[in-house]
Amino acid sequence: MSFDVDNIRADFPILSREVNGRPLVYLDNGASAQKPKQVIDAITRAYEGEYANVHRGLHFLSNLATDNYERVRAIISKFLNAPHEDEVIFTSGSTEAINMVSYGWAAPRLQAGDEIVLSVLEHHANIVPWHFLRERQGVVLKWVEPEADGSLPPEKVLEAVGPKTKLIAVTHMSNVTGTIVDVGAIAKGTDVPVLVDGSQAAVHMPLDLGALGVDFYCITGHKLYGPSGSGAIWISRERQTEMRPFMGGGDMIRTVTRDGVDYAEPPLKFEAGTPGIVNQIGLGAALDYLMELGMKNIAAHEHTLRDHARNRLRELNWLHVQGDAPEKGAIFSLTMDGAHAHDISTILDKRGIAVRAGSHCAMPLMDFYDITASARASFAMYNTVQEVDALIDGLQFCRELFA
Repeated sequence: MSFDVDNIRADFPILSREVNGRPLVYLDNGASAQKPKQVIDAITRAYEGEYANVHRGLHFLSNLATDNYERVRAIISKFLNAPHEDEVIFTSGSTEAINMVSYGWAAPRLQAGDEIVLSVLEHHANIVPWHFLRERQGVVLKWVEPEADGSLPPEKVLEAVGPKTKLIAVTHMSNVTGTIVDVGAIAKGTDVPVLVDGSQAAVHMPLDLGALGVDFYCITGHKLYGPSGSGAIWISRERQTEMRPFMGGGDMIRTVTRDGVDYAEPPLKFEAGTPGIVNQIGLGAALDYLMELGMKNIAAHEHTLRDHARNRLRELNWLHVQGDAPEKGAIFSLTMDGAHAHDISTILDKRGIAVRAGSHCAMPLMDFYDITASARASFAMYNTVQEVDALIDGLQFCRELFA
């Protein structure tokens, strides 16, 4: 499939609607992306004619659902260029994935005084699980601040590593500023295990986990044009052997007796209970769609949007852009003197433009920039240069109202 933005937009039914009498300009992709009809059709097909519980039955529908569900593991492995398919563990998203590592790997291994290195760029999903360990076990959190332009040099992260550091937990792309972090350089610069939150990066760039050399890498489906409640974490075989199960129940056991339990082999060992069967099938359809388009093609289109937006935003000398790192995705955090982020978002919405307003689940980063909230415009593969210009026109309208 060649990359034609008009053809791609035609695959997303919601993009043809109007909001407040204006064509929808959807720029809240950093929160959740819209879904193509290929994903919607896969979900509908799974519920209408192929649904049953997985792994448990021997009847036709159960076998069919199991095959459709399990093939997604291979799709995710291919999408991530993971070394081994059985290193892919299904989750409901990145939040569950990171909590799985916190409870299953870190909690039994870390003691009071042990350190976890975090960046101030992190989403709360990659902060709060480590605070649990700080509160409950006395683990120390060491914070690394970005540069003034929002960039996070790998050497700055590595300088924070000491003899008590047991884990580095870092984002691959900031959900607020779009800053891209060279996580491969971090992983190659230390023997300390590295967990990467790939929730944003996986949407916007090709991935090669075999080359990155990290230990944990999570993705979330609803940002990848798939359903809410879908996702996965890649965990190296070495780290899997060091983990205890996060949750207990069906599917993650071989046998259960009154006296004990024998766990299944990974990845099932870490997948308790009836899973989000159709959600994961929908994620598989979304990743197939992305790989058919080509992640390099998607990245090239989004770089065009990023560069155009960056240049247009720089024309607005009354607007503040938080973080403008040279290496960044098409995500922009914006504030305006005299106007709250919620006011900006509301005014843009009246013009059919959907942006996010708030702290973006990144309060430490808000503190770093000395703000309480920002308006965030986050672009996707189906956005256009014309929509960048619509955003600029909307921001200029806001300025006129608050001048």
